[in-house]
Amino acid sequence: MIAKLTLASALLSPFAVAIAAQALPTAPYLPLNLATKAAQAAVDTCAKQGHNVSVAIVGRDGETKVLLKADNSGPHTGNSAQGKAFTSAAMGRDTAGLAGFIANNPANDGLRSMDSRMVIQGGGLPIRIGDALVGGIGVGGAPSGDIDAECATAGLKAIGAVTE
Repeated sequence: MIAKLTLASALLSPFAVAIAAQALPTAPYLPLNLATKAAQAAVDTCAKQGHNVSVAIVGRDGETKVLLKADNSGPHTGNSAQGKAFTSAAMGRDTAGLAGFIANNPANDGLRSMDSRMVIQGGGLPIRIGDALVGGIGVGGAPSGDIDAECATAGLKAIGAVTE
């Protein structure tokens, strides 16, 4: 009897492992090489316009994957870029649009202090590959949030991300 149970157990265990493995969830993510490519494209785009910026890319979890600081970028630009990237990944939307939303809906002003890492100024965009939100890109240091956002958009285009 024990021999039959041992044999049955040995024969069935690979099937049990296969069934369990198929049940594991899969989640899209932003590979480091794409994050680096997007950040470099954004830095290069701003540099061509004469702006020394910092660019941050965060994964969907909000953790920084890449931070590039152009030569002579301001000391505040790294934190600004990281905060914008974090905010876009966390909220799934552009930071300029979020700032406008809060301005038009004062009851939502609490979003500004919801997390100390959030920076709600133009220059942060969500990174979407297809329908999946996989991170955020933030640019800081250009003369305006609109220019920061232009450079961030160039980074998204460089990796084929959605640029709504």
